[in-house]
Amino acid sequence: MTSTANNNNHSRNNKKSNHGSNSVNPLSHPFCDLSPLVALDILMLILVLGALGFLIIPYINIIYRESVQILPLVFEVIVEVISDAPIAYVIGAAAAFSGVIAMIAAWEILEFKSRKCGKPNCKGLRKAVEFDIQLEPEECVKYLSTGVTAVNNVKPLELGQDHKELEAELKKMAPVNGRTVLIFRAPCGCPAGRLEVWGSKRIRRIKK
Repeated sequence: MTSTANNNNHSRNNKKSNHGSNSVNPLSHPFCDLSPLVALDILMLILVLGALGFLIIPYINIIYRESVQILPLVFEVIVEVISDAPIAYVIGAAAAFSGVIAMIAAWEILEFKSRKCGKPNCKGLRKAVEFDIQLEPEECVKYLSTGVTAVNNVKPLELGQDHKELEAELKKMAPVNGRTVLIFRAPCGCPAGRLEVWGSKRIRRIKK
């Protein structure tokens, strides 16, 4: 009796383990069970596309034949009209082309100016990178502290509950006696927020 019960328990455990492995196995996805229906849908799609092609091809042939007959006549009429006053038509075509180019250039200039936020040295980008992480070692920090500042008038970044976790991650990245600077940027490329996290301090030994 004991061996029979053990065998039953073992078979149940095997079924559970098989069920668990099937749920983890990507090949046991329910989509695989519907593969005959998917094949039927693909076959129906091919038949529909073939029917549409069978209906559309005659109209394409008609349009092609008509265009082959009409285009030479249209070309002859245009040549006759232009031959009466070729200089005027050439000047008009050049003026129209120049006007289109001028409108495109004016549109680009206006769009570029509208993208600028008004800050000095704004690049006016369409969609800049959302954030930038800078690792500044000790030498870089000393150089910036002498009066060369890359970012001015940028408000400090506040992230609420995630602020401490982000500071901890940035502190791991920071070099010794240096800092990690996280800069969030506006779509134009100008900095919108700044977060500075200093790294661990190196203990300097005093020589005797």
